[in-house]
Amino acid sequence: MKIDFDKCGGLVPAIIQDATTKVVLMLGYMNEEALQKTQETGLVTFFSRSRGCLWTKGETSGNYLHLVDIKADCDNDTLLVQATPDGPTCHKGTDTCWGEENNPNPLLFLSELSDFIEKRHKEMPEGSYTTSLFKDGLNRMAQKVGEEALELVIEATNGTNDRLIYEGSDMLYHLIVLLTSKGLRIEDMARELMERHSPGWKKH
Repeated sequence: MKIDFDKCGGLVPAIIQDATTKVVLMLGYMNEEALQKTQETGLVTFFSRSRGCLWTKGETSGNYLHLVDIKADCDNDTLLVQATPDGPTCHKGTDTCWGEENNPNPLLFLSELSDFIEKRHKEMPEGSYTTSLFKDGLNRMAQKVGEEALELVIEATNGTNDRLIYEGSDMLYHLIVLLTSKGLRIEDMARELMERHSPGWKKH
């Protein structure tokens, strides 16, 4: 990654985004030294235009930004920095510098769970329930989805909402395991639903 620092007088804008929620947290500026320190320490560091020196976000408040990834834009003069915040990002105590709340979207966790299950499928660690499902084979995985679906129906008709959510979560987990065994992801189903939602979609 080669950044064109000269284009903007030695500084480039750095957009800070929560790596998990994808919410934009703040905008800062980096020079070459700040970028290097960020990469070396794993803590997002900027160049303060008012003080004329480097500053690591959180060095006084404790609300550090832990580096996850850095990308340059198409002109190599703006950075997208994905990080994990320790606490509020803004010096005014808000989650973002725009006063927005940085609440995680639970739906995004399904992608994280898919990543985790794929890792289990690749590494197959001993003692893992997910590993045992993969070892039991496709028929057993499909059976578990059916069993959990039946329990979901029972709770929907004769149970409580809490138990409905519990059994539905079991079913969804086992479905993701089954999809993973077939080389698929939960996003593939989401994509299918998106297509069905479009005005021109016709049933197969």
